[in-house]
Amino acid sequence: MFRRLYSDYLMPSRLPEYEALLREATERGYAQVSVREFLRPPPPGTRAPTIVHRHDIDSDLRTTAKLFAREVRRGVRSSFYFRLSTLDFGLMRDIEDYGSEASYHFEEIASFAKRHHLHDAAEVRRHLPAIREEFAANLRRIEDGLGSKISTVASHGDFANRKLKLINNEILADSSLRARCGIACETYDSALLDKFDLYISDRPPPLLYHPLSPHAALGRYHSICLLTHPVQWETNWRENTRCNLRRLIEGLTW
Repeated sequence: MFRRLYSDYLMPSRLPEYEALLREATERGYAQVSVREFLRPPPPGTRAPTIVHRHDIDSDLRTTAKLFAREVRRGVRSSFYFRLSTLDFGLMRDIEDYGSEASYHFEEIASFAKRHHLHDAAEVRRHLPAIREEFAANLRRIEDGLGSKISTVASHGDFANRKLKLINNEILADSSLRARCGIACETYDSALLDKFDLYISDRPPPLLYHPLSPHAALGRYHSICLLTHPVQWETNWRENTRCNLRRLIEGLTW
């Protein structure tokens, strides 16, 4: 409880650390790119050491904009995956105009289960055709608001997924849906993950990273994916309180 309180309300901003990481990676010769850019094959033998920056925007658009501003200052490209609850088309278009990637952090399986009070994974799977159509409709709406085509998406992990033992990216275990929606990659696809020598995710304090710090990885690994979440880099009292209350209410009503 104390760690959660510290992480949500007391933690000093880690944004200077993030900018220092961007600077150090550049100084060490790493290309810093989005998922979409990483998937474009370079000429043979020309791939520099690379960090793919993936941001899952579960909450906190204020800190998201600050992360983006620091990347612009350092000339870094990255991918930002927005949930339906965090869509900000103005910010997303700014991200795209700069040359980074703004895309969709989807969670239709969890949302459908909570909305219809389903607690059995087999029952949820029986509704996958409807859930997939919901995903396709949401993707089209986001593309319309963004004004550009989305080619990569990222599955969100919700408490409902953990209880159901059913992950959201099961939606895309359907090649015809991927083809119809023009999805080249979901960020947990093995075809993408196998391209990385190391996959790092940020964590709440005191751990901060798993399995190791990106500072320690620089120079040791050629191809790195770094997954970050705004909430792990700066506290936002109002947003964190809203999210905590929403999770509590969803847990009580599901």
